[in-house]
Amino acid sequence: MISDPLLAVEGFSLRFAGSPTDVVQEVDFLVDRGKTLCIVGESGCGKSVTALALMGLLPPNVTRIGGGTMHFEGKSYDLSRFDKIAALRGDRIAMIFQEPMTSLNPAFRIGNQIAEAVRRHRAASWSEAEEAALNILRRVGIPAAEQRLREYPHQLSGGMRQRVMIAMALVNHPSLLIADEPTTALDVTIQAQILDLIRELQDEMGMGTIMITHDLGVVAEIATDVAVMYAGQIIEMGPVSEVFANPQHPYTIGLMSSVPRLTGPRERLATVPGTVPTLALMPPGCRFSSRCPFTAPICAERPKLRKLATGHSAACHFAPLEDMLEQSA
Repeated sequence: MISDPLLAVEGFSLRFAGSPTDVVQEVDFLVDRGKTLCIVGESGCGKSVTALALMGLLPPNVTRIGGGTMHFEGKSYDLSRFDKIAALRGDRIAMIFQEPMTSLNPAFRIGNQIAEAVRRHRAASWSEAEEAALNILRRVGIPAAEQRLREYPHQLSGGMRQRVMIAMALVNHPSLLIADEPTTALDVTIQAQILDLIRELQDEMGMGTIMITHDLGVVAEIATDVAVMYAGQIIEMGPVSEVFANPQHPYTIGLMSSVPRLTGPRERLATVPGTVPTLALMPPGCRFSSRCPFTAPICAERPKLRKLATGHSAACHFAPLEDMLEQSA
C-alpha cells in the first residue's frame, strides 16, 4: 500500500497588489516523508514566496492568494487562511531562512530565542525550554553550547548562526523542514558542513524537506526530487537522477549547460538568451516562449505539466524533445 505524501500542494496561485498577473501560477508539488524536494530557479521566479505561503508568513494586505490547497499530515488547509496555517509554524512545519543575521533578534540571547520557540508550542517552563535549547544546540554541533546559549547573535560566526537557525527550526521536531537558500552566504567548506548536518538530522528525525536554491550543485548533493521554476510556474519536475540525466524543458537544459565543468577542455559557458519578462510583459501561454529556441504558434497556449516516459514531468508542448528533434531532422 502506497502511503499518502507528507505534503501535497495543489493549484497554488499568488498575486501582489497592483500586479497585472500572477507571480506564482497554479503550482503543484509533493513532498514525501524522509525525502528532499529541491525547488530550483533563478532569482524572482517565485521560490521563496511559495515557501512563505506554506508558513503563513505573507502579508495579506499586499498579497492575494488566487487559489491553492495544502494537504499536510492528512489534513487540508486553504493557503489563503494564514491564521489556520500559523498554528503549524515553528511546530509541525519549520523554516531556515536565507540570512540568519536578519532572522535572529540581535537584542536577545541565543538560548532565549530557541526557548521561546519551545514555549510557544509546548507546555514547558523556562528551565525545561532552556534545557531543550541546550540539547538541540549540542545536537547541531555548536561547541561550548552552554556558553553559546548566553551569547548574542553578533558574537557568533556566520556558520554558527546558521547552526543556531537550524537548531531553532528543529527544536520541536517538525515533520516538514523548509530551507530557503541556507548556505548562500557561507564559504564552500561551511556550506558542505551545513548540508551534511541537514541531511543527517533529516535521516534521524524522518522529516520531509523542501530546499530552495539556485545552485544546481546543492541540488545534486542533497535532493531526491527536483522542481524547476521559471517565472512563477513549475516547468519540470521529477526524481533528481532522471531530470539531471534527461532534462526535457529548454530552460532546464539552459540552466544545466551554464554550470562550469571541472574536467575536459575549457569552453565558453552556454547562456540562456534574453531576460525574464516583467509581469507587465509576460507572454501568454508558455512564459519561457520569448527566450525559447523552439517557439511555435502553439506556445501561445500554456503547456500542462505532464508525465513523460522517462519518469518525470515537463511543461513543454514539444516534450519529449528527442521525438521533436528526430521529426525535424
